[in-house]
Amino acid sequence: MGGTRSLPPYGPFGSVATSPQPEVTTVREKTSPRIGAPRSRLPGADEQPRILLIEDDPGDAFLVQDLISDSDITPQVTWVRTLAQGRAELANPEAQCVLLDLHLPDADGLDAVRQILQVAPWAAVVVLTGLAQERTGLAAVAAGAQDYLVKGQVDGDLLTRAIRYAIQRKHTELAATAVQASELRAQENARLERGLLPIPLLRDDRVQVSARYRPGRAQSLLGGDFYDVVQTPDGTVHAVVGDVSGHGPDEAALGVCLRVAWRAFVLAGLRDGALLGMLEQILVAERSGPEIFATVTSLRRSPEDGSLRIVRAGHPGVLVHSLADIRLEEVDGGPALGIVSGGSWPVTDLPSPRDGAVVAFTDGLIEGRIGQGSQRLGEAGLLALARKHLHLPAPAFLDTLISAAEDLAADSGGLADDVAVLHLKWSGIT
Repeated sequence: MGGTRSLPPYGPFGSVATSPQPEVTTVREKTSPRIGAPRSRLPGADEQPRILLIEDDPGDAFLVQDLISDSDITPQVTWVRTLAQGRAELANPEAQCVLLDLHLPDADGLDAVRQILQVAPWAAVVVLTGLAQERTGLAAVAAGAQDYLVKGQVDGDLLTRAIRYAIQRKHTELAATAVQASELRAQENARLERGLLPIPLLRDDRVQVSARYRPGRAQSLLGGDFYDVVQTPDGTVHAVVGDVSGHGPDEAALGVCLRVAWRAFVLAGLRDGALLGMLEQILVAERSGPEIFATVTSLRRSPEDGSLRIVRAGHPGVLVHSLADIRLEEVDGGPALGIVSGGSWPVTDLPSPRDGAVVAFTDGLIEGRIGQGSQRLGEAGLLALARKHLHLPAPAFLDTLISAAEDLAADSGGLADDVAVLHLKWSGIT
């Protein structure tokens, strides 16, 4: 290492050393800076760090470069004179460390640190302070900087080691934050899943319920798909499948709200169109914006004659099958909830086989693109798949149906939307 040259306190100093300098780019004011660049990468053992030096004093700036040149690293250094220029330069995600003078023409002290952390949360920050401002350096670390260096007490080894350690600490901090965020997402998923995918409320064994939920390929959180099954004291089996538009925690929470409200309304005696009208009022009151809507299919099966009564609000039809055949029922329906004010939803009565079953699903199952084209699987394609696997018991039938739909959409990236499927089977069907 070369000598014991050190960074002097603030103010003018004499000649600048003439040893070889690292690569430096002087940046003038840029317009329309891009904010929100991605996190920087941690440099490997053989990779030199990329440094942004924000320093208004040319002498101090060149001495920093000289100290670095005396070390065993040859970083790429970009030098700017103002915080505004630094903010613009941080649009470049390659900067891994910011050497920040705490006294700049357009910012001073901790305010400069806060602004850098705001626009470049991925970058390590090392502040440069004078001897009289050492307490300010400690405050900068408390505010989020990785380290501080006192001018007049820094040599080349200390400066380069501080840069390396600062980048390492920042990388560790970002990794720990990502792990914590992942754990919080998992906990939130578990809470939302319990609300979206409840245990059916059944009073006897005359109906068997099988259900599947699968998040879309690009979702880290549950979407707004939901289902529920309730058997009232008279033996009637009520079921619902719904889908809140959009994805994320807000939509999932709204799906939970609608699912719980549906169960409460059923137990309170509301039926058919009146029930959907109340659900729409809940949706409008709870949604995050007027663009949010929900599609719903609500059905009930009478214990006396086994007939199905179906109400559909902008939702796909249902599959009704017996031991020998399966058919798609796309009964008349009304608008999705939240689309128009004062909508109405017609009620359709369907005969169902004595030993039969009904399958309700969200549109994520039929929206997949077949191959690399633009053709959707659609209800007709789903019906063809269902007929091929009609002989399977309910759990295997659902798993196979979803897997087959995913395979058909594999060349287009798989099923993009969430999928919820509900299978209700009555006694006698195997």
